[in-house]
Amino acid sequence: QVQLVESGGGLVQAGDSLRLSCSASGSIFSINAMGWYRQAPGKERELVARISSGSTEYADSMKGRITISRDNAKNTMYLQMNSLKPEDTAVYYCNAEDRLSKYWGQGTQVTVSS
Repeated sequence: QVQLVESGGGLVQAGDSLRLSCSASGSIFSINAMGWYRQAPGKERELVARISSGSTEYADSMKGRITISRDNAKNTMYLQMNSLKPEDTAVYYCNAEDRLSKYWGQGTQVTVSS
């Protein structure tokens, strides 16, 4: 089992930056990929960024404005988001995968005002 706790969300203005953090605990040695997803009201949950074995993947809608990183010493993953837009408003979820399961955090709200 893996437990994930997100932090760093909040209310910001368009153009501002935020850094989200995801702290992992439990069977972290089994994790082979981690990522960030988001879900806006009335929409499906979508991939924002993913990191696996040092390679990264970004959603086209946010590419160039975000950076995903992982600090293994701190068991923490980050999502640096710059030039935020109102359409980035959503609940952002941390995700971790091992060979058998996917794990989710409780989510952190990001609200971008125009």
